[in-house]
Amino acid sequence: MALLLGIDLGSTSIKANIYNEDGSLASGGSRPTELFHPDNNHPNWAVWEPDNIWEAVKGAVSDAVKKVDAKHDIKALAVTGFGMDGVPIDKNGKWLYPFISWHCPRTEEQCNRWSSEVGSRNIFMISGKQVMPIDTVYRILWMRDNYPDILKNTYKWLLIEDYINFMLCGAVATDYSMASCTSLFDQKNRKWSDELLGRAEIDISLLPEPIPSGTVLGNITAHASMETGLPQTVKVVLGGHDYHCAALAVGAFVPQTVMSINGTWEMILQSSILPKLEEAVFKNGINVESHVAKDMYNIVAYSVSGLMYDWLRNTLCFEEKAEAAKNNTSDWEIIRKKAAAAPAGSNGLFFAPYFSGAGSPHIDNRATGAFIGLTGTTDKNCIIRSVIEALNYQFRDMLEAFESASGMPAGKIVATGGAARNEVWTQNKADITGKVIEVPGVQEATPLGAAILAGIGAKIYKDEQEAHLKTYSVSALYEPNADNKDAYDDYYAIYKSLYQELKNINNSIYEKFRK
Repeated sequence: MALLLGIDLGSTSIKANIYNEDGSLASGGSRPTELFHPDNNHPNWAVWEPDNIWEAVKGAVSDAVKKVDAKHDIKALAVTGFGMDGVPIDKNGKWLYPFISWHCPRTEEQCNRWSSEVGSRNIFMISGKQVMPIDTVYRILWMRDNYPDILKNTYKWLLIEDYINFMLCGAVATDYSMASCTSLFDQKNRKWSDELLGRAEIDISLLPEPIPSGTVLGNITAHASMETGLPQTVKVVLGGHDYHCAALAVGAFVPQTVMSINGTWEMILQSSILPKLEEAVFKNGINVESHVAKDMYNIVAYSVSGLMYDWLRNTLCFEEKAEAAKNNTSDWEIIRKKAAAAPAGSNGLFFAPYFSGAGSPHIDNRATGAFIGLTGTTDKNCIIRSVIEALNYQFRDMLEAFESASGMPAGKIVATGGAARNEVWTQNKADITGKVIEVPGVQEATPLGAAILAGIGAKIYKDEQEAHLKTYSVSALYEPNADNKDAYDDYYAIYKSLYQELKNINNSIYEKFRK
């Protein structure tokens, strides 16, 4: 039986999972993803060091390969991960400047300038992208403004997955879903946009050729084989953007299935055979991107999510960590139980979940987080639950914008990502939205989606449908609790007012502390 490797470049960790043909996990390895703040004059600036990322990939892959007896059964791999962060390399393949992370605020000036010149609507109608300072075009423009010599000596600007593919097999390419992250891609024709490149004064030769996900790029090089333990017979297959790969793994490559993936970010996706570059989609803060599934598109709503739950754990839950260590249990489980112990509505405590700005439908990188409704009787349980509720209110807000933009209500919602395994979180999501939530059997859909693409490229699977039938199962279904619906409708109305009520305050804070 063939084995397939999915390499997932996550913002928290880098995972290498090896799967059997039926989607069951054969082995895995992981390394932390390290974020660096190297400029003391700009402490908010953040980068990923290319050598550090590559070392983490090698370590994770090596750990996974060591656990496999029949290494030559590993037929192919594909890489997935976060999208728009890129690195300039010279003609010798040497990187010239670190990846500017999506955490980094440095490109707001370039974003405001160029999007104003070109027009946010025009950018969307060509590329499918809402204006976001983290998109690749603004990174390139920042480099031109600040380090023109580096840009002059750049042979290619490689997005992060594309860089790892280059290190694995020497190929220079990107796929349609990754190209969708740049704000330079022509979605209708699936090629680089002459108009947007011209307006940005970026030569097309700077960017790798966009080709379909599932394309075989080549075999592992001798050097990469030596450093990872992978046989040189392993094919490197072009993967794609992380949430599109997850959508492939859970069957969200047909319009009837809506996927929510909740990790650092929460994304809502629904597929389409046509790019919905429509006014309603634009006005609702939704992206239109190419799917990794053949000839398909996705409309995508997005907001940062799990990052704030991690913050809660790391900043406010030291007692829970100590209790977990003492009792040899998980602090996540203790935190979950405390959330369950609080009442619906968290006794009037609300959380504004804007630690990295607001996503769909607002699209505002200046928004910041807040707790509203704190009193002397607010306890830890309510604080924890209020964060979970806020992230699910945010999900409902995105979903309503999404349904309005697509013109049809969400039917089947498949939830995946780390939060989907939290029963309190997922039940609360069903209660707040009034929707049935299906959780798939696979725990990590993103690397499995990459492995499925590897299998399609290596002809282990005929197509997406065959792969889905072989690998998918249902773990749980969450029905809405009717007793909570009316109350949550009222609480949601309060949550909806938070963004507008805090907007002027957030602008003042941003001007004084974030620029």
